[in-house]
Amino acid sequence: MDDLLEDERIVSVCVDYGRTPVIATMRAKLDEIRSAITLETLKVVPQADSIIDSVVASLALSEIPSLRRVVNATGIVIHTNLGRSILADDALDAVVEVATGYSTLEYDVDEGARGSRHDHIEELLCELTGAKGALAVNNNAAAVMLVLSCFAKGKEAVISRGELVEIGGSFRIPEIMAQSNVRMVEVGTTNKTRIEDYGNAMTSMTGLFLKVHTSNYEVIGFTEAPTLYELAQLGAQYDIPVVEDQGSGVLIDLRPFGLPYEPMVPESLYAGASVVTFSGDKLLGGPQAGIIVGQKWAIDELKAHPMVRALRLDKMTLAALEATLKIYRDQDLALLKIPTLRMLTMSLDQSNEQAETLLAALQPLLRKGDKADIVEDVAYAGGGSLPMADIPTMVLRLKLRGFSAGDIEHALRLHSDPPIIARIKDDHLILDPRTFVRDDQEVVIAALADLLSA
Repeated sequence: MDDLLEDERIVSVCVDYGRTPVIATMRAKLDEIRSAITLETLKVVPQADSIIDSVVASLALSEIPSLRRVVNATGIVIHTNLGRSILADDALDAVVEVATGYSTLEYDVDEGARGSRHDHIEELLCELTGAKGALAVNNNAAAVMLVLSCFAKGKEAVISRGELVEIGGSFRIPEIMAQSNVRMVEVGTTNKTRIEDYGNAMTSMTGLFLKVHTSNYEVIGFTEAPTLYELAQLGAQYDIPVVEDQGSGVLIDLRPFGLPYEPMVPESLYAGASVVTFSGDKLLGGPQAGIIVGQKWAIDELKAHPMVRALRLDKMTLAALEATLKIYRDQDLALLKIPTLRMLTMSLDQSNEQAETLLAALQPLLRKGDKADIVEDVAYAGGGSLPMADIPTMVLRLKLRGFSAGDIEHALRLHSDPPIIARIKDDHLILDPRTFVRDDQEVVIAALADLLSA
């Protein structure tokens, strides 16, 4: 150990990484060698230079962040495993602004007194949705839990059997109800529920009617379900709150862009819902958040609930959400500036133009026997949103001499910095530039150049 610590390369890395991490890495490496000798799995003891090379490589590897950027070449826009929605530039600027200095998180400058963090987004949400009150928590599952706990703790929540969804990651509506200390009352059947079913289920213990939008799947065929308006009318008649969990949360009608109809938040409030919950990082295209909008009395009760403090948003998320919501004041601007909306509404011609640009940059690198062309394929919204939407898209299809499609996928994922996540289809590598951002195309071309040169 003493001899190694005197080596010039180790002295140098001590400056870069700190003496303590370097010594810990060296000890681990020496212990590994001793163990291998004891077990007789190592016949030749490594020389000092070899040990130092290994230590330096390990230290460099330890500096790579676990949470880091990747290139999404899958064509899945709201890719849950890859971080869902990408923030707009305005949102990024807002995050940097509040993260690098003090802020008005809970301070009212005009009054010179303590303020509320809810104020930063409430007025905007009311303006955009028509709600009378609003707040946000850390995700939509938390929003649903908060609403259930506030209005139905120790009581019953009535829900259609056809809406007992799994949100994702094994988080299921029945389990969220149980954690909220709410007794679930199922009505109707998987495919048919009528308004009379809700009426027949009412008791003195009914805390709320819950309607869950099945945003990550669709039941078609012999089906029936009451409208939100009908349910709201029944709730109003018996003074029972009606809560709708919209899941994805849409503020812009996406049908003009060839996408399926998705209930919009303002429509649900207009239909009479007491409270509507939805995600900030799905179709809204903002940061992870659970957004709650609704009638003033309901939002006031929610703000006073003790769970709010445990579920509240931090300053960076609030800054990103506020900036994202401000963009929505102009629909055309939102479609242009919010990456999620821009990718979802991209025309086939625009997609083809991106794919052609990628192919043109790749052509000079191709060898004899390599094949690359542009073909039509299908992109998806992802993130449990728009499950029935097959989005026509143009992709680059690649087959390289001497490499299987798996070889290429493996190389791009493990040996590119940042990693490139692509698809395999019919033994071809598929790259969909619809989900490229910033310099992603340059990263892909550089990675393929390295692969071909090797």
